[in-house]
Amino acid sequence: MRIGYARVSTAEQSLDLQRDALQAAGVAPDQVYEDRASGAAEARPGLEACLRALRSGDELVIWRLDRLGRNLSHLIETAEALAARGVVLRVLTGAGAGLDPSTPEGRLMLRLFAMLAEFEREILRERTRAGLAAARARGRKGGRRFALTAAQVRLAAAAMKSKETEPDELAKTLGVSRGTLYRYVSPDGELRDYGRRVLKI
Repeated sequence: MRIGYARVSTAEQSLDLQRDALQAAGVAPDQVYEDRASGAAEARPGLEACLRALRSGDELVIWRLDRLGRNLSHLIETAEALAARGVVLRVLTGAGAGLDPSTPEGRLMLRLFAMLAEFEREILRERTRAGLAAARARGRKGGRRFALTAAQVRLAAAAMKSKETEPDELAKTLGVSRGTLYRYVSPDGELRDYGRRVLKI
C-alpha cells in the first residue's frame, strides 16, 4: 500500500502542491497524513499516525526529504527505522528523489542529502538573522507586515464611528476580512492594538 505524508513549511503554508504530487504518485486521498507544524516542532500527530499505519511492504511517499524529519538526526533515524521495518521510502522531488534507504548506498546518500539540507537551512537562518540585524541597524523592525496602512486605519476608525457603516462592506473595501478589520478598530471606531501600532501611538 502507498501511504503519503505532507507537512507545511514556513515558506509554504498550503498543502495543495504536496497533496497533488502524492496523488499523482498513486497515493489515495484518504491515505495522506498531514501536519501543519513547523519542521522543528516536537509534536507531529500526523507523522506519528502515519508511522503507526505503515506495515512491511508498504511504501511511504513524501514530496521532499525535508518534510519527514524535525532535524538531521531525526530524519536519518526515521528513514533507517522504516527500512528496518521493510517499508520503502519514496521521495518525489529534490535531493533524495529516487534513493533506496534499504541499501548501503541509499543510506549513505540519505545521510549526505540530509546533511546538505541541514546545511542549507542553517545558511538560510544565518542570512535571515543578518538581514534582520541590518534592518534594525537602519531603524526598521522585522516581522509580518500590517494588513492596513496608516491612512486605511484612520479611514476605518472614522467610518466605524458611523452607525450606517456596514463592517463587512468596509472590510471588503479595504481588502481584508472582518476579523482583520476588528484587530485594528473596534465596532465603535476605537483604535485597537494593531491600529495604535500602525499609527505609532
